[in-house]
Amino acid sequence: MTPIKQWTFFQEIPIPDDVDSLLIEGEQAYAAFKTFRDSAIFTSKRLIIRDSQGLRGKKVEIYSLPYHSIIMWSTENAGKLLDMTSEVELLTRAGHFKINLNKQIDVRRIDTLIANFVLNQ
Repeated sequence: MTPIKQWTFFQEIPIPDDVDSLLIEGEQAYAAFKTFRDSAIFTSKRLIIRDSQGLRGKKVEIYSLPYHSIIMWSTENAGKLLDMTSEVELLTRAGHFKINLNKQIDVRRIDTLIANFVLNQ
């Protein structure tokens, strides 16, 4: 199955200050990760991925994936020699999404974040 969207998370970062403007009442940000040009934020209700576009990055596309739309997910840890990235695949009502994780990110931390939010909805 080909993913409809794919991202790479490079490292965990502090939660950006401007994320509060994206949250609804009662929603909290729990973890943030650096993507190629912006960030991904795990909140109590959804995964928000901000994608800066254009040469100057002034145009920003925001993806919001509510946890209740995730039907199933899988995680795969990195191999030893040539396989340096871990993977997370999300099967949702909207389609299939793939997240590649740089070697600095613990795939089990991502697995636990998703499990806590999806299974406690």
